[in-house]
Amino acid sequence: MTIQTVNYNRKTFVSVENTDNGEITRETVFNYRQQDRMVWADYSGGGILLGHLVGTVDDSGKLDMRYHHLNENGELMTGVCISTPEILDDGRIRIYERWQWTCKDQSIGHSIIEEVRI
Repeated sequence: MTIQTVNYNRKTFVSVENTDNGEITRETVFNYRQQDRMVWADYSGGGILLGHLVGTVDDSGKLDMRYHHLNENGELMTGVCISTPEILDDGRIRIYERWQWTCKDQSIGHSIIEEVRI
């Protein structure tokens, strides 16, 4: 087994960019956890009452995830996401996300989230 290049365990992320068909905003906070190749997170804020994601990470740090959340309109939203990390000069992680809703209009979008240090 090779060593993974990115560790998401106990990292906190916020949104810095999202397409218009997305629901996360700069107020949405993601709390990631990782155990071996399994990654999961809880998220909320900015119109999201409660959300979860679960997925796997490969040796390059790329994530293959599924997500669901309940928005402030009471709608249950679901989707899939492939995310590619970048390590910033200060050591924080930036994640480029390509996602698609599996509910409603099935539209595709992209977003960027960045690690924040608390």
